[in-house]
Amino acid sequence: MAFFIASSPHAHSRRSTPDLMKWVAICALPGLIAQTYFFGWGTLIQLILAIIVALSLEAFVMVLRKRPPMSALRDNSALVTAWLLAIAIPPLSPWWVVVIGLIFAIIIAKHLYGGIGQNPFNPAMIAYVVLLISFPVQMTSWISPIELQASPVGFVDALSLIFSGFNIEGLSLQQIRSGIDGVTMATPLDGFKTALMAGHTAREALAQPQFGAIAGLGWQWVNLAYLIGGLLLIKLRVISWHIPVSFLASLVVISGLFMLLTPDQTASPLIHLFSGATMLGAFFIATDPVSASTTVKGRLIFGAFIGAMVFIIRSWGGFPDGVAFAVLLANMCVPLIDYYTKPRTYGH
Repeated sequence: MAFFIASSPHAHSRRSTPDLMKWVAICALPGLIAQTYFFGWGTLIQLILAIIVALSLEAFVMVLRKRPPMSALRDNSALVTAWLLAIAIPPLSPWWVVVIGLIFAIIIAKHLYGGIGQNPFNPAMIAYVVLLISFPVQMTSWISPIELQASPVGFVDALSLIFSGFNIEGLSLQQIRSGIDGVTMATPLDGFKTALMAGHTAREALAQPQFGAIAGLGWQWVNLAYLIGGLLLIKLRVISWHIPVSFLASLVVISGLFMLLTPDQTASPLIHLFSGATMLGAFFIATDPVSASTTVKGRLIFGAFIGAMVFIIRSWGGFPDGVAFAVLLANMCVPLIDYYTKPRTYGH
């Protein structure tokens, strides 16, 4: 019988899986704080709900598999999956969105393939894409940053909207998103793409109120916070630099090239870097050690492919952001990438 192992070089570390997952969650805290500050308490409420649901599902599946549930709960993988999904969905999404998403993530995308270490796709991104395709209205109902809201949504209102669909005054999420002028605020990437489709130039699209000095108001600082957390992950050697750097470099090079060729139809590299889920995807999603490439050259190719696909989907796809789709497409290519980037065996 053949004995297959991942190709060298091998990383030797005394850190366990629970420790690595714990540091991923800790380094995501700056981004979580920024999201809560700019988009309200909904993100924090979704996170608490997601953690409870994910841990419950993890324990339930382990019992069905006749394995000790505590061993799975201690590895913190369910915690990280819940964390990534909770911060990826709109803060005021209905509670059942999180529940359905985690059922797909934990039961189907993870345990159906054998549990942690066996899943070919990132569980959180599988859940996100399933939700986005199945419930597009709920998954695109982002509220504007607090600085653009006519009346910011407080903790009690956020709790009521998530679990009942209305705030304490009886207003629905759609009514709150429309504000006093009756215009529903779109996310920066969505607003930019919609403006271009309506015949406006890139400069005219960037004149919309949701854009700031760097990128979208609120979004630019959220991405900066995830960048800080991601750099900390690299410094602590929880992740390697290859995937994030190649991801971001690919996105910058391609968007910069198209901006030179078609300046009136392309967002600047800064817009792409600091809008949507760019930094979250580069440092916390694409670097999943299970579903990403295992070779050094493979990681560079893997990250560059994701960056290119993000630009393509954002520019010509049907969705304003493309990080989740790009990561899943790259996950499909991992066996091929690893096959052609295996380093030579010593002595050959």
